[in-house]
Amino acid sequence: MTPLTLPAPAKLNRLLRITGRRPDGYHTLQTLFQILDSGDTLRFHPRCDSDEITLTPALANVAEADNLVVRAARLLQRETGCRQGAAIELEKRLPMGGGLGGGSSNAATTLLALDHLWGLDLGLERLATLGLELGADVPVFVQGHSAWAEGVGERLVPVDLVPSWFVVIHPGVEISTAAIFGHPGLTRNSTVISMRRALDGAAPDAVWRNDCESIVRALHLEVDRALNWLGQYGTAALTGTGACVFCPLDDETQAEQVLRQVPDEWQAFKARGSNVSPLHQALEAAKGLDRTRA
Repeated sequence: MTPLTLPAPAKLNRLLRITGRRPDGYHTLQTLFQILDSGDTLRFHPRCDSDEITLTPALANVAEADNLVVRAARLLQRETGCRQGAAIELEKRLPMGGGLGGGSSNAATTLLALDHLWGLDLGLERLATLGLELGADVPVFVQGHSAWAEGVGERLVPVDLVPSWFVVIHPGVEISTAAIFGHPGLTRNSTVISMRRALDGAAPDAVWRNDCESIVRALHLEVDRALNWLGQYGTAALTGTGACVFCPLDDETQAEQVLRQVPDEWQAFKARGSNVSPLHQALEAAKGLDRTRA
């Protein structure tokens, strides 16, 4: 069978409001997921002679069994009884632990790719439910659309955001999500707002904020420095719990100009916001090609 190559796009949290904490320790939140047109790439070689799942190259400090790509493939096998396997290649571009959803996006791409290659046809709702077992951000990548999210991030309403270009900076520090969400100074009682209010842009300083940002700034001075530097070009913000920061810009030309000015010690890239995920666009194109060949 022909190998299948698909993107695993990044996301930004355009805002992140923490509205409470559940008895099980998870936080309830409201966030606005922006899908980007940039990210990792995965190549899938399906196997009918074995149910073995392999992933290359290995990621530093991540055991293969713990990698979300392998976990997603094995979850799909376990839930469906599928006896097929796959050799998977991962071209990693997104920084790990950057708040861009790289691992979650890799998992979502794996679920959709193998659902297609193995002929399972589970549908997006079932795949999103499975994805939630792997991580709270996986469902938005499975559903494949920029979205307003509530709960722990799994209750999604697709939204169409004004197209924007972004410069994204990784300031070279690692941030523990658990440490940020466990910090005693973290805001956990933000007022629940309506999706309409957020999308209308009412009171943007109060609404379009990330409740994790002040804690991350205080604990990681390099993130604070990156936010201050990027803020000279627009409204800079933290995505997720970081470490990546971003700034929306008017067009690609401006994004390129800012990108050229980024200090050499930071990793950075430009990307365009995409309401429909590049993953879904590529998968639909692949399915169309398969139908043509048939």
